[in-house]
Amino acid sequence: MSINSHAVDIAMMKIARAPDQLYSLGLGSCIGVAIYDPVTRIGGLIHILLPTLQGFENGNHARTKFADSGITDLVDALVKAGASRSRLKAKMAGGASMFTMKSTSDVHEVGKRNIQSSKDTLKKLGIELVAQDTGGNKGRTIYFDLETGKMTIKTVDRAVKVI
Repeated sequence: MSINSHAVDIAMMKIARAPDQLYSLGLGSCIGVAIYDPVTRIGGLIHILLPTLQGFENGNHARTKFADSGITDLVDALVKAGASRSRLKAKMAGGASMFTMKSTSDVHEVGKRNIQSSKDTLKKLGIELVAQDTGGNKGRTIYFDLETGKMTIKTVDRAVKVI
């Protein structure tokens, strides 16, 4: 059986089955959230840009750009593809503060807001967040293996981490 790797770019989500792999390159303040069913080994990855759809409803924006709407849509798509909602688990990485600013305004803390919105949305949906590698000030690239449920994180100037 051949393994396919599927890129998940900004404001996108993809679903796949084992033995495939999903990956996102260059997560800065963005968040990569992987949600999977460990029994059926169906999973998905979303590359979130912003915390909430609120305030952007009238624009022509993809729902997958936002943590609240995108994670909800990913869960719905996984269930439709055959995953059991009650078994879904989540892992996430990203949410770095990529720019140092003198302002402490929340507007500038997109990474922190993305992390919190992702956690809040998962909690609201009843999905357990089993592992994360978030925050800091370095970009990350993530690889999610649907065969094992492991997320490999490559961070600039750091050792490779597997969660």
